[in-house]
Amino acid sequence: MSLEKTSNIKVLAFDVFGTVVDWHGSIAREVDRLNLGISGNEFALAWRMVYEPAMRKVMTGELDWTILDDLLRLILDEILVKFKMTNLTEQDCILSAEVFKKYKPDPATYLGAAKVFDASPDEVMLVAAHNDDLAAARTCGLRTAYIERPMEYGPTQAKDVSPNPENTMHAESIVHLATLLEC
Repeated sequence: MSLEKTSNIKVLAFDVFGTVVDWHGSIAREVDRLNLGISGNEFALAWRMVYEPAMRKVMTGELDWTILDDLLRLILDEILVKFKMTNLTEQDCILSAEVFKKYKPDPATYLGAAKVFDASPDEVMLVAAHNDDLAAARTCGLRTAYIERPMEYGPTQAKDVSPNPENTMHAESIVHLATLLEC
């Protein structure tokens, strides 16, 4: 990969959920630590399975705009019932940030990142472990870097991390991406 293709990049925008954060491992470990008699792996996968359909309800207008913290809480409440978990307290905390009142793959999320930093779309690189997010970013003119997360869905769910030639860069990890960018 020639650095010429990346020399004008001013902004690295990171997909956090699934790329930077080990959502599966952290949820599974916590559920297992609580000794609730359920599989942390199954609980984490069940929670994630409802994530995109819940976002789609907001995107289609079935639900009003809902910040991700609140949407994830709604999902959690649903999953707790499914797993018959009734003895937990209100001390769970989910953090996220919403600026554009849109979810990916809405172009406003990608173009908004460029606007906030007063950059043109081709000066922004989306860094993500999800090819669908990267494809949507490319349609908005952003550069893209794929980060391999082969264990994103846990040890029982295989994930294809093969390079996609349409991405600007492909890295084994965030640290590897920094090396490729000569940071």
